[in-house]
Amino acid sequence: MMPKKYFLWIGLLLGAVGALKPTVTAAEGDQPAFRVTVNMVQLNVAVTDNKGNYVTSLRPEDFIITEDGIAEKIATFGEGDSPVRRVGELAAAGGDPADLTKNQLADLPASGSVGSLSSMLAGSNVFVLFDTSNYMYRGFVFAQDAIADFVRSLDTVNRISFYSYSRDLSRSAALTSDRTAVLRAVRTTVAGDDAALYNSLLLTLKDASQYTGRKVVVVFSNGPDNVSVVPPEDVAELAQSAGIVIYMVSTQQTQLDPVSTAVFERMTAATGGKAYFAKNWHEQKQAFSSIRDDLGHLYSLSYYPKPNPNRGWRSISVKLVPGKERKYHIRTRNGYRPVPLHPSPDDSRAADKP
Repeated sequence: MMPKKYFLWIGLLLGAVGALKPTVTAAEGDQPAFRVTVNMVQLNVAVTDNKGNYVTSLRPEDFIITEDGIAEKIATFGEGDSPVRRVGELAAAGGDPADLTKNQLADLPASGSVGSLSSMLAGSNVFVLFDTSNYMYRGFVFAQDAIADFVRSLDTVNRISFYSYSRDLSRSAALTSDRTAVLRAVRTTVAGDDAALYNSLLLTLKDASQYTGRKVVVVFSNGPDNVSVVPPEDVAELAQSAGIVIYMVSTQQTQLDPVSTAVFERMTAATGGKAYFAKNWHEQKQAFSSIRDDLGHLYSLSYYPKPNPNRGWRSISVKLVPGKERKYHIRTRNGYRPVPLHPSPDDSRAADKP
């Protein structure tokens, strides 16, 4: 028999992604109706040149998006901390940075994985997850300083949440715009017990998936996971499907474990984020500064998926138009899994008809 924790994890995984709004796919013949999430898909896209410098001032027409090889049309577009706007308004305004009016916002249909455009205008929601396990006895105060400086630097972010973890997750500061409350939560953390990183990260992703707009999880980990029951690959898939970017700041101690290093790098890359391995407190601060810089240069793209019979993993490809694709590099999530729902009683009765 499977352990109870395994069933708990499965429930959390489905519940987090299932928060997205469903759209009905028509059934054919005697097959029961199959429902999946096919509403607006949001992408956070970083574009850099060969030297790692951010490429700015790109336009919607510079990007090519495909889902399972199907060309998609960009619906909304934004750069960095600027407002996200409908592509039609961008073209009509000739690239003028003026915000959309309330009437223009009202014309937009409700979306699934990103919510309404008005909520997207609010900015990023950042969840900070801090390792307070027994790996953190050394340099604990320096780590707190680095996180506190990072929180203060997020002046354009809408709301911040601060969580800490060892064997269990502690929601020290719920998502809030009050920086003082977050900083107080950072300073009151204490170290001890084993590290359940992936269990805690799963719960953090579940919380983040309930919000619309750009969602980011920033993890500070000082060592490998030694008690979680959740596979890191499935945690990464949940983040991809919910459109949540994961950044990980870790110490040299983690890098001494090749498995953890590879997992951190794969997980962050799959969501469009990055992994940093800091040798000292100075490099920790540099890593957090780099994350803040990255958030300020991400392009926000969204699209409504065209009809697609694929009920499983859908691959997303984002490229630049010919002439630019060879000069620049793109980093974003590489796919998602639409959420199937159980057929309704009416669907079952319809399927039973001769």
